[in-house]
Amino acid sequence: MSVDVNNKPLTEPSSDNTDGGWVRKAWGVVDDRMGISALAYPVPEHANRFAWSLGGITAVSFVVLIATGIILAQFYAPSPELANSSIRSIETTVWAGSFIRGIHFWAAQAMYVAALLHLIRVFLTGSYKKPREGNWLVGVAMFGLLTFAIFTGTVLKWDQEGFEALGHNIEIGALLGGVGFWFSPTFSGQLPILLRLYSAHVVIIPGIILVLVLLHFLLIKRHHMSPHPSLPVGKLTEQAAALEPTKPFTEHIRRLVTFGIALVGILGILAVLLPATIGSSPVAGIEITRPPWLFWWPFTLENWFGLPAIVWGEVAFFLILAALPFVDRNPKRWWRKRPVAMTLALLLLLTLIALSIIMILTPAKNHLGM
Repeated sequence: MSVDVNNKPLTEPSSDNTDGGWVRKAWGVVDDRMGISALAYPVPEHANRFAWSLGGITAVSFVVLIATGIILAQFYAPSPELANSSIRSIETTVWAGSFIRGIHFWAAQAMYVAALLHLIRVFLTGSYKKPREGNWLVGVAMFGLLTFAIFTGTVLKWDQEGFEALGHNIEIGALLGGVGFWFSPTFSGQLPILLRLYSAHVVIIPGIILVLVLLHFLLIKRHHMSPHPSLPVGKLTEQAAALEPTKPFTEHIRRLVTFGIALVGILGILAVLLPATIGSSPVAGIEITRPPWLFWWPFTLENWFGLPAIVWGEVAFFLILAALPFVDRNPKRWWRKRPVAMTLALLLLLTLIALSIIMILTPAKNHLGM
């Protein structure tokens, strides 16, 4: 330290206790080993808008589902004799059990809606076009797994609704022959099918989704956030994207944290005002319930054309989604400049909505065992 002729310091040492220096040092130690600051890489400014955050909101919903699912799994009995009563016990004897189950239920709905809106946003902005076709397929696969997760969650209640849902899938498995072997009660004769569906719900499906989420993020990092659809198309797209204003990805994460806190608050309110329902123990041989809302449209097809229509309707829906980036060869990405794709998509959406409304207005019919 330098001193003047009067033996006084020319510079004053900084005080770690007053200027936050110890915090910066601690952060430096952690960041040096974990590389957290690498998350501050630049992304286009438009990526921080709400519409571009729907994928992150889907991920937040997934985290909430895992957290609440871990708690519920401590008290759930995955056997036909005890499943329904164990959920009732969660509702009545476990501290905050009804609230936690309500959050779990509404988080599943939120994840499905957010994923659906995310797919719609990607479609409207043409973000599935070259070179991002692979990431679109990963997203479609995750959407299909989410649909299966909601189905298995419905069965796990083991009330009349869940029992009828399982009955449909057992018969669909039989219709598919060898392809549907997993839904056969005889596939693992020593274990009830409910236990296998439970293992799928809590281990297999979440595990595959986690792997696909990691691949999804790596592909986003590889190809970057999709440029704004108003930018030029063709070879100039990436160069034009480089001229867009950018913000650090950490800003995107901060926004997601804010959205996540708001989402948890909304889920908590819904869990209190509209708690998850649980019906009575199932009775075999009758059909008196309607499926969850996301399955309404294929069940209208079932009413019209029989049980196989559920299979072919769902297969057709996901084949259309999977084929989209390979069929839509229009290089333009802004929705206003893609009238053919927009018209066909609108017709598909209106068809699904119409089929769902018909399901609401149609009494439940018997299809099982026919």
